[in-house]
Amino acid sequence: MNPLKFATLAVLALAGAIALAAAPAFAALKPGTQAPDFTTPAYLAGEPFTFKLAEALAKGPVVVYFFPAAHTPGCNLEAALFSQAIEKFRAHRATVIGVTAGNVDQLADFSKETEHCGGKFPVAADEGAKIAARYDAVLQQKPGWSNRTSYVIAPSGEIVHAYSELNPNRHVAESLQALDALEK
Repeated sequence: MNPLKFATLAVLALAGAIALAAAPAFAALKPGTQAPDFTTPAYLAGEPFTFKLAEALAKGPVVVYFFPAAHTPGCNLEAALFSQAIEKFRAHRATVIGVTAGNVDQLADFSKETEHCGGKFPVAADEGAKIAARYDAVLQQKPGWSNRTSYVIAPSGEIVHAYSELNPNRHVAESLQALDALEK
């Protein structure tokens, strides 16, 4: 093959891969869809309990955010951002729950460490990404792990907002904006 043609194809392939990696993923469960109910093992401040979505919805809106794995850089940041904003969520009477299929053996520690959840909200284990699959939040690059997707669910069980983006920086703001809109 001509070296120039080979180099051009290599550059185009690399550009395509970069564009694909940078493109946001879109959650398939759209606003207006009924959120799939689930019950799963969870931890709050290191203590195990059973999280039941139906029980949480009886108290108010629920933010279910899926994240790839505990103790990974982006997930550490996202948990810290939710932890720092927890009083804003509580002002909306909203429950926040992080759900992951990755590193579930580390969730007890992850839930209590001050640089992550800080004991301010629970994180739930999703062995085999079964809950993530029902929410179309499976990481395509690593099946069996959760994608970074956040849902805001109204007390009626209806999804009112979905945001899917591997970059963790906007999930808190997106969720809070959705809660503001839900109250209007």
